[in-house]
Amino acid sequence: MNDAHALAGDPYVAAFPENRPFWEAAEQGRLLLPHCASCGQFHWHPRPRCPYCRSDAVRWKQAGGEGVLHTYTVIRRPGACYVLAYVQVTEGPLLMTNIVDADPEHLHIGMVLRCGFRATAEGRHAPVFRPA
Repeated sequence: MNDAHALAGDPYVAAFPENRPFWEAAEQGRLLLPHCASCGQFHWHPRPRCPYCRSDAVRWKQAGGEGVLHTYTVIRRPGACYVLAYVQVTEGPLLMTNIVDADPEHLHIGMVLRCGFRATAEGRHAPVFRPA
């Protein structure tokens, strides 16, 4: 299944078509964030009006892909260990994500991270972060 078909068949993408540009960019390894052309603020979660100034001049804009670890938790299950985290990207918003390619014992608040993408079980690519 190619990426276009994976997105077309993804019930989450179908349920929220306004977020399709985000998922299409993620397929290409690019991080897009909602940006308000009126006040200049980035925000997350996507919505049709800016949460800061209520303008409807919200457009998707490419983010730099860097951030810092704001908070995290290590989740251990039999045969698996993963890190759920909030990363504050350089543009300002906090993104809930996973930290990958890192020993959980070496993570610390304020750690500089870089965005990458991993395929989900549904076929879309989701942003993850790893130490820079």
